[in-house]
Amino acid sequence: MQATKGPTRPRLIQAMIDAFRLPDLRKRILITFGIIVLSRFIAHIPLPGVDTTALHNLFQNNALLGMLDMFSGGAMRNFSVAAMGVYPYITASIVIQLLIPVIPYLQNLSQEGEAGQARMNRITHWLTVPMAGLSGWGQLALLQRAGIVGSTTPLATVSMIMALIAGTIFLVWLGELITEYGIGNGVSIIIFAGIVAGYPQLVQSGLLSGSAVSGTIAYGLISIATVVAIVIFTEAHRRVPVQYAKTVFRGGRMYRQSGATHIPLRVNAAGMIPLIFAMSIVLFPGVIASYFQPAVGQPANAATWIVNNLTPNALGPIAGIYWGSYFLLCIGFTFFYTWVIFQQQDLPGTLQKQGGFVPGVRPGKHTADFFNHVINRITWAGALYLGIIAVMPFLAREITNVQAIQLSSTGLLIVVGVVLDTMKQMEAQLVMRRYEGFIK
Repeated sequence: MQATKGPTRPRLIQAMIDAFRLPDLRKRILITFGIIVLSRFIAHIPLPGVDTTALHNLFQNNALLGMLDMFSGGAMRNFSVAAMGVYPYITASIVIQLLIPVIPYLQNLSQEGEAGQARMNRITHWLTVPMAGLSGWGQLALLQRAGIVGSTTPLATVSMIMALIAGTIFLVWLGELITEYGIGNGVSIIIFAGIVAGYPQLVQSGLLSGSAVSGTIAYGLISIATVVAIVIFTEAHRRVPVQYAKTVFRGGRMYRQSGATHIPLRVNAAGMIPLIFAMSIVLFPGVIASYFQPAVGQPANAATWIVNNLTPNALGPIAGIYWGSYFLLCIGFTFFYTWVIFQQQDLPGTLQKQGGFVPGVRPGKHTADFFNHVINRITWAGALYLGIIAVMPFLAREITNVQAIQLSSTGLLIVVGVVLDTMKQMEAQLVMRRYEGFIK
């Protein structure tokens, strides 16, 4: 057996080929694919008592629900037991992270290593249950108001909400199985599978919409350029040089040793969280207004105007309010969440404890000021990047005049991020086994 270099291939494809040659990695990959198939099967099991024809018509006529349905991979359109996906768990995780700097108990848990992390995960799981219950009740109330759900008795409502909660918890459990026995972050891969599952229908609707061929091609090119920009900014970082001084005793004598390395500060340290926060706020008026829309056949009211105009598919000058707010909120939340992350990491304090220092910068307050200055500068690039990515669907629609295809910037970020993270984990597994290239 000899490791040799094979022909040049894309890194992800090459890693997949190499991984399938190793029995244990092949088993992990097959487990991952099997759980993804199971999660997609669950997404197509509808709850009883739902008029599926009326439900499909509702999602076709409501742009807001149509966009949310894409993230669930069609589970909301079918109103299946997995209609909410793992998003209540994501919401609970974000809430816990934001509460860590505020609640001393959570601060202590975050500093207790694996035991503390396990307890925080348990708290997140418990918080997911009421989050899923509230989200399920909101969806069910909306469908009952539209006359899509036949039975509105308390027992039927409670049973449906319990089924929705169980579907979310089951998907979270499947995601954790992927993390433990498969490849990649399980919850992220479950979300990734739901988003990708909706792309074929999205492309088909665009091809059948009658849009100009040139506009469709231009839209595709803009989407590809957006993916390239996401990859570049996801991997972009600023390297801060760091030196470590270490004292070693040998033979009764003291020797000082030094080493140099660097700390990579990501340009987009906040990831996709600012987009999720910003989207939650700009969609909130439309979601609330949808509960107060008049029944079918009745005159429109103010709630109808909000649903039709303050949504991603709004047309005309009023669309600028939605997308402009989205852009500004993305920038603001990027700075906020980046500050929260670096406050939790406490890089200056960690460096000082480990005997490290930035060349030319005094330890302590001067090092903290230096890191704050660098982080503020690179965060501007990350914030503007996230803001532009957030409004890219609107810009692409205005440039190409293609209305049928509406790619979500958040969806693209999730898809690209999950692919890059899975690729890195797969390569790390190969490196741990000291395996490169092909086996003769």
